[in-house]
Amino acid sequence: MSRRSESVGELNGFLDADSRIEGNLFFNDTFRIDGRLTGNVSSDGDLIVGRDSSVEGEIEVRRLFVSGKVRGSVRAERVEIAAGARVEADVETPALLIEEGAYFQGHCSMESDAISER
Repeated sequence: MSRRSESVGELNGFLDADSRIEGNLFFNDTFRIDGRLTGNVSSDGDLIVGRDSSVEGEIEVRRLFVSGKVRGSVRAERVEIAAGARVEADVETPALLIEEGAYFQGHCSMESDAISER
């Protein structure tokens, strides 16, 4: 994704492509998922969902970068959905970027007040 270069924090966690987690995920800075996560994600950091990965659950992070699949609900200061990504979620964010060729199905609320209160 072209805009991801704007200072993503230090990567402090990684879920490999052949891995699967069921449960809640909490982390600092930046976490990358290339496997499969079923559960909720909560962080003041950034979440990167890789191309062949999937996340199903509630996501509440600072910034979310999606190249794979996300299903559930998202609350973030910024959400970027790359070409080829699939997002089936209700999204609450003041900044949403959807590249051509991405799939988005759900509701989007772009009120910034609710996000800044978290």
